[in-house]
Amino acid sequence: MSMTEATDSRELKERVIEINRVAKVVKGGRRFSFTALVVIGDEVDRVGLGYGKAREVPLAISKAVEDARKNLFTVPKHGQTITHEIVGRFDAARVVLRPASEGTGVIAGGGTRAVLELAGIRDVLAKSLGTTTPINMTRATVDGLKRLVRPEDVAAMRGKTIREVLPVSAVRAEREAEQPQPAVPAEEATPEAEETTE
Repeated sequence: MSMTEATDSRELKERVIEINRVAKVVKGGRRFSFTALVVIGDEVDRVGLGYGKAREVPLAISKAVEDARKNLFTVPKHGQTITHEIVGRFDAARVVLRPASEGTGVIAGGGTRAVLELAGIRDVLAKSLGTTTPINMTRATVDGLKRLVRPEDVAAMRGKTIREVLPVSAVRAEREAEQPQPAVPAEEATPEAEETTE
């Protein structure tokens, strides 16, 4: 293990989403064990989801954390939010993820909130459209985050510039930001002058 890998593993935070008691019926009766659904992330851009099962709760959690470490991936971000709207799907679960303006916060519930927060996303709108089973909802969220793409990656795939790939509204906003706007204060000043003459 390299030094960078060691620091990455130390920085990861874990959050238990759900612990469930399950029973296996055998000849002598029922055998109870526990399942744990755990999400880990560095609260910057890396996140992973894991599932573990054992006879004891702590062992189930540690197995889930190990599974989550194997499934770590990097989330494309635009500032504090996601790059574009997407629908994550897993079995009967569907989760819509929408970018949000700064200061919105994480509008999501249950396991979806845990995944988004540990992925370092601070402003996002999420809505569940299917089942609310925690494991399927979180896996649908992870599916959506994995399928996010950056504008520069899309531009490279299509052989175009980023400006050509971005929507018209984004390009217009960029142009407006680049242009100096000395006319605005003058326009604001003229109504005031008219008010004084009246």
